[in-house]
This record gives sequence, structure tokens and C-alpha cells, in this order.
Amino acid sequence: MFERPQSGERAVLIHASPNGLPEESEREEFAELAMSAGATVAAELVASRKRPDPRYFIGKGKLEDLKTLIKQNDAELVISCAALSPSQERNLERELKCRVLDRAGLILDIFAQRARSFEGKLQVELAQLKHLSTRLVRGWTHLERQKGGIGLRGPGETQLETDRRLIGARIRQLNDRLKTVDTRRAMNRRNRMKAEIPTVALVGYTNAGKSTLFNALTDAGVYVEDKLFATLDPTVRRLDLPEGEHVVLADTVGFVRDLPHELVAAFKSTLQEAREADLILHLIDASDPNRWQRVRQVNAVLKQLDADKVPQVRVYNKIDKLDRQPRMTNNRHGEGRAVWLSAITGEGLSMLKVAIANRLRQKTSFRTIRLQPAEGRQRAKLFELGAVLSEEVMDDGSWTLELRMAEKDLRRFLKRENLDINQLEPASDVAATAANE
Repeated sequence: MFERPQSGERAVLIHASPNGLPEESEREEFAELAMSAGATVAAELVASRKRPDPRYFIGKGKLEDLKTLIKQNDAELVISCAALSPSQERNLERELKCRVLDRAGLILDIFAQRARSFEGKLQVELAQLKHLSTRLVRGWTHLERQKGGIGLRGPGETQLETDRRLIGARIRQLNDRLKTVDTRRAMNRRNRMKAEIPTVALVGYTNAGKSTLFNALTDAGVYVEDKLFATLDPTVRRLDLPEGEHVVLADTVGFVRDLPHELVAAFKSTLQEAREADLILHLIDASDPNRWQRVRQVNAVLKQLDADKVPQVRVYNKIDKLDRQPRMTNNRHGEGRAVWLSAITGEGLSMLKVAIANRLRQKTSFRTIRLQPAEGRQRAKLFELGAVLSEEVMDDGSWTLELRMAEKDLRRFLKRENLDINQLEPASDVAATAANE
């Protein structure tokens, strides 16, 4: 969707925020995003506005400074870290006489360059079209009715209306194709569930080393490069664990601060691997001074995907840059909670496999579940499985069941029966007594 020359483009970056001056780490990340898209950062402009100008976002004084920077550096492109409205983009382009892009448009362009698989290209195109559909006012000066000769005249439509109609038709076509892909992915997940093969999803901030770790664990040969969003397309491989066990390891797209909503929606089927997983490996760049901020941002995206309830093992990568030794820490149940390793040297990989095996090992769970009157089929299945310790019928016709069941089986039962994990409650005194017997 974007015209992209073969060589890089000279760009001026605008670091503007209504929340005060942006932090140095945010400015560095934004510059790295621009370079990942192929731009050459010629200059940067830092601004702070409590109330963004409705016409240009930045004030008139900063607008004049921006014009000077563009002229001095022969810049062809202006990229704003802050989100711009369609009218602000159009007004800035008219004043600056060059292309203007905001952070969302920049990330979409990077995704367009990185997508390699058929599914990835469909997802990126869908996200771009949804983004573009709100910006059709940009650059259009020929909005008069379409004209024709004899036999071609009619009520006609504006060029803008034509474009919106064509984009709407293409979006519907892409959604239909992606539904087919979603169906295939859902079928694969159901097959893995029936075969009782656990799924482990690898998530983390972009450029944390997910693909390097994925290759080190599975010999998958996934494309690796020291760039933001170097890989987009999801990959699923078998991972052998100690004692002959094996799981399915799914690589996912990297997260980033303020990931555009269009991308989250378009990549929903890909990111669903994290939501449907039995365990999440949250990869963290241990050498990143802002790693805790990155952790919070990744967890925020997981919450947006309803994947925040899936058990996590934190994996601190790149210890080779810190001259640290690999190690593993356990939670209060003696299970792997965090592992420090180096994916590029292989140090600590065996500890990670042990941590995965410990977290996925069958352990008995004593929980209470509340089922509504319409969920009688699920109640009957729990009795068939022999998981019910006791039952209480409530005044509204619902049931409160005390369960004893393997944790892994319980989570799979909830997924298979479309039950919300929030329906589970801690074990009551009855279940606690059974646990101690």
C-alpha cells in the first residue's frame, strides 16, 4: 500500500507528546523503528504540548523549526511518534510539502516489508487498508464527480466514494480469506488438544531474541536479524523435553509499545496461539535497561488478548552481554518461575527445558466452579470424568461443584467447553480436606 523506494529515505522525526517530553529510551526506540523501515534519520525535533494543536498537533513555532530542519537536511519524509489524525496529516503535508507519517503508519510499513507467508501478507494488507480507510482525505484534490462521454453519464460518485467502496470490498475479501486460515488454525489446535500435546507460546518485546531462542530449541531455521520485527510469520515446531516428553512450541510476532489496534485485530489468529497455550515463555532482554517497562507493555498486550491468565515462565535472555551465569529460580510450588540464559551461546537451554517440563507436569488441582443452569452438559462431563468431590444446588438453579482434577486437564476442559477461567474459585474447606488426606 505504501510507495517505497529501493534506497532509504531521509526523515525528520518528531518526538512530541501531550504528557511532557518523551524519555530518552522512547526516542531511541522510535529512531530504531524508523531505521528498521529503511529510513535515514537526518534530524529530530522534540516538542511537548499539553493540548495538541487541532490543525498541526505541534505549535506554529515548532512548525517553522520543522520547515527549517527539512530544508537544511533535504528531508523527504516526516515521521511523528504521536498519533496524528487524518486532517493533521493532511495539513502538515500541505505546509511541509513532503510526506508525513505517524507511528502507526510506520509500524504498518515495517510489517509490510517483513511479511513473507501468504497469511502474513493478508494480515498486513488488512491492517493497512483499515488504517488507510480513515485517511482517504489525504492528498485528494480531484473530488469532483466522475465524467464520461455519451452513454457513460450517470449520477456518478466522487473519487473518494469510489475509493472507499473499493477498499471496503477488498477488506471483506481479505476477511473471508482469513476466516479460512482461522478455521485451519483452530482445527490444528483442536487436533493438538485431542492428542493431549501441550502448547507453549513464545512471546516478548520485539528484538528480545525470540527467533534465536526458537531456533536454538527446535533447529527450525527461522529468519533472524538484529532488527525490530525481523520475523512476522508464526512458526510451530515440536520441542523434546527431558524424560521423553514433548510439546509444541509456537513462535509469535513481537510486541511493541502502542502497537496499532489495526495490527492487533488483523493478527488476532496468530496471537491466539498465546491465548490458547498451556504455558507462555515470556522472553525478556536482560541487557535492556528498560526491561521492566517492556515487561509491563508485553503483559498489557497479553491482557488485551485475554491471555493474562495463562501460566508464565520468564526467560531472561542475552546474559552473555552481562557476563552472568545461567540459573533458574522456582516458585513456592518448586516449579520453574524464571530462567537466565543466552540463546546465542546455548547456555541455560537445558534449564529452560526442565522449567517447561516442571510447569506442564500433571499436578492435582482442587478448585470450585460455578456452572449456570444452561451448562448442564458441562456438569455431566465433569461427573463422567470423576472430577466432582461434592455438589451444591443454588437457589437460582446453578451448581457449585468442588473439583479434584489435574491442572492441565482442568484448563483444557475449560477451553474445550468454552468456559471462562474466571468461573474457577479457590478450593473450599471440603477440597482442602481432600487434598490433605
